[in-house]
Amino acid sequence: MIKIFHTADVHLGVENYGKIDSKTGIHTRLLDFKNSFAQVVTDAIEQDIDLFLFCGDAYKTAYPTPTQLKFFMEELFRLQQAKIPVVIIVGNHDHPLSFGKANALDIFADLPLDGFYLFSKPEIKVVETKSGKIQIVGMPWPTKNNLVTKDDHRFKNSEDITRYLSEKVSQIIQGFVEQLDSSIPSVLAGHLTVGEGIFSGSEKRAIYGSDPTFLVSELANVAFDYVALGHLHRFQNLNEGGYPAVVYSGSGDRGEFGESKDQKGYCKILIDETAPKCSEKRAVLDFVPIQTRPFVQIELEIKDGIDQTDQILAEITNNEIDGAIVKIVYHVFENQIDKVDLNAILRACGNAHYLVGVFPVRRFVKLERRAALKVDMDFESLISKYLESKEESKETKDRIMEKAKILYTEYTDLVG
Repeated sequence: MIKIFHTADVHLGVENYGKIDSKTGIHTRLLDFKNSFAQVVTDAIEQDIDLFLFCGDAYKTAYPTPTQLKFFMEELFRLQQAKIPVVIIVGNHDHPLSFGKANALDIFADLPLDGFYLFSKPEIKVVETKSGKIQIVGMPWPTKNNLVTKDDHRFKNSEDITRYLSEKVSQIIQGFVEQLDSSIPSVLAGHLTVGEGIFSGSEKRAIYGSDPTFLVSELANVAFDYVALGHLHRFQNLNEGGYPAVVYSGSGDRGEFGESKDQKGYCKILIDETAPKCSEKRAVLDFVPIQTRPFVQIELEIKDGIDQTDQILAEITNNEIDGAIVKIVYHVFENQIDKVDLNAILRACGNAHYLVGVFPVRRFVKLERRAALKVDMDFESLISKYLESKEESKETKDRIMEKAKILYTEYTDLVG
């Protein structure tokens, strides 16, 4: 058995919805992300795993602060001291996207220490673990800098370059498949966008049209025992029931409310070399949840006749907000006066880690379509046109028309 942990998208440096911790002087969200990653590393050491796969995006940007660098390196050094090999894939957030500049993870290739396997370009590496050898096909984030070097691409537009990158990566993976030793377990580890994947939060605004995208069928080659991916922030197996599993481990912690309902954790994979290739017992996947700070969005529609503040307070009581990041959204109709006591809401959220805000949303009453009435119309035409704009049955409209005719006749007789 070869026991592997797979994680990605730690994103140290995301500091949405937090504050400075009074004990450490460090932003609380940076501590959250660091602690989430530390949980995975601690589990890896306690379970004495064979291989740790990190599939990209260690930091929020390619220019991490010294504190962010320190936090990430501390955790990887713990794995190195426990003699657990670490595979590191360069993600898009780790890459400066400028020719000649080092990426944020390059330092792990230059450390005079054994046990770090950095993939800053596509390649195959054979990793020695205490339970045997394993082949890693590493696919870092595809960029023009490491895949497009010929002059004939210089004047292509961005769409053509993106299409070329997708095709080139697929060709590279297929070329590596032909080089694999079938007697040794193999894993494809990459930081890539699979078109069938489910996107969360800000990813939806940043992916399509700019990222090289791939089909599950392009990655799910039976030559691999497992496909480990980073980039999308929700855990998902895109080849459920097929072989190999094509898996996003998801991000290490929540960065925004688009991820509020996503369970965060890591993937544990057991590869049994004695089991037949492509059998369900060959590679067994288990998703392991971790403890992360909850995001709680409270949303309600304000009703008439009940104190508005009391309605919101009741909803707050119905939610577990202690230590959580909280957002409150309440809907009021156009004709309602907003009488919410914000100070009372703030007091009720005193045990929350951070209150993002209390947001009123106005719901406008549906505007009825006006009938096209004209001054030169006779009475019956006016009433008929008016009734056309009403959502009533034909029988009701006919009854109204008859009543209107009677009233109109009585009126004309009265005025002479």
